[in-house]
Amino acid sequence: MIHHFIGYQCRKEFAAAMRFDEKESPSLPQAGAEKYPRLLYLHVPFCEKLCPYCSFNRVLFDENLCRSYFHALRKEIRLYREMGYDFESIYVGGGTPTVLPDELRETLSVARDCFGIREVSVETNPNHLTEKNVLLLQEANVNRLSVGVQSFNDDLLKKVDRYEKYGSGESVARRLKELQGSFDTLNVDMIFNFPGQNMEMLKRDLDVLQKIDIDQITFYPLMVSDMTRNRMTEALGAAKGNREKKFYQTIVRTLLPAYRFSSAWCFSKARTKAMIDEYIVNYDEYAGLGSGSIGYLQGICYANTFHIPTYIERLSKGQLPVMAARTFSLRDRIRYDFLMRLFSGSLNLKDLEEKYRNHLYKNLWLDIVLFSLIGSIRYLSDDYRLTYGGRYTWVVMMREFFTAVNNFRDFCRNQMAD
Repeated sequence: MIHHFIGYQCRKEFAAAMRFDEKESPSLPQAGAEKYPRLLYLHVPFCEKLCPYCSFNRVLFDENLCRSYFHALRKEIRLYREMGYDFESIYVGGGTPTVLPDELRETLSVARDCFGIREVSVETNPNHLTEKNVLLLQEANVNRLSVGVQSFNDDLLKKVDRYEKYGSGESVARRLKELQGSFDTLNVDMIFNFPGQNMEMLKRDLDVLQKIDIDQITFYPLMVSDMTRNRMTEALGAAKGNREKKFYQTIVRTLLPAYRFSSAWCFSKARTKAMIDEYIVNYDEYAGLGSGSIGYLQGICYANTFHIPTYIERLSKGQLPVMAARTFSLRDRIRYDFLMRLFSGSLNLKDLEEKYRNHLYKNLWLDIVLFSLIGSIRYLSDDYRLTYGGRYTWVVMMREFFTAVNNFRDFCRNQMAD
């Protein structure tokens, strides 16, 4: 009951937060004097085929358009350098970023020339795990490869239209086993609480992952926009929300202690690096580059145009392709940091006190009290830490956060269509 209430409240708050102000100028300031850890997110929206459950900004692959897009993306990278920004890490998401690995390699090279990049993470799909592609990614100094698997169950893969594209669960597992050691971190993205997924399927997926001894596992709850949920329900049936917590508890019990928490839904071997899919946890700010990308810099949340031809045209004129922006209030910024930092498992109060000084507790005291009372967080040696039950609380909140982002994406695509 508590988690249903938390989910309901978060749904309302995050939906409001993703309403961009039409009166606010969609522009970004020059880099300020603050030296927050910043990440460069690069979005590549092209896919060979569109999965029915995916709410991200993506379009069918067209090679000529895709090459023009990468050319524009490199221009956008250079614009951020001209604005005085620097970034420690790169995360490349999609879509399928590896549809043209030669273009991706050149783009990463430009980013490294422009900024002090220390680590690079790239998403891909199982059909791109060829020797040629892996070599290109290694040459591009990719540290972490994140492979979208979702499930090893063939019946489920067929229902979500991935079996024909990417092969059987057995063939994908075999290729992942062969790839172990090719990158600093090999991550596998999985999803739980699919329509039609049962506990036996989930335990079988966990068994396969343990046999592969994969470096890192990101186990997402199913989180789709309202529009995508309607389409998916028509094709697959409705997901059962009352199973989500049981599925999550099974995942945690199975993976610990062989794995450690890197976030509430990311599990890493001790040998792996710290970088995870939820880069917003480890970085105070991130720039969103690419069509439909969302960024957060200097308290401004902004979104690039979702229309690819407009994106390319704007950059050909030397203009940033930002279409909407919203300046967060001080309270919103503090609560945002509270949510994201605790998603990693702990929040260091001294860090936030230094960042917000006298404004921290008067904006955050009620959240701390409420989450302490329901047993989701506890105070220990200058840190607030998630309890065992609190981890699922944060899964619920982050699920609603990303659902709100997905709903915003749908809204933008609809506006573009109109």
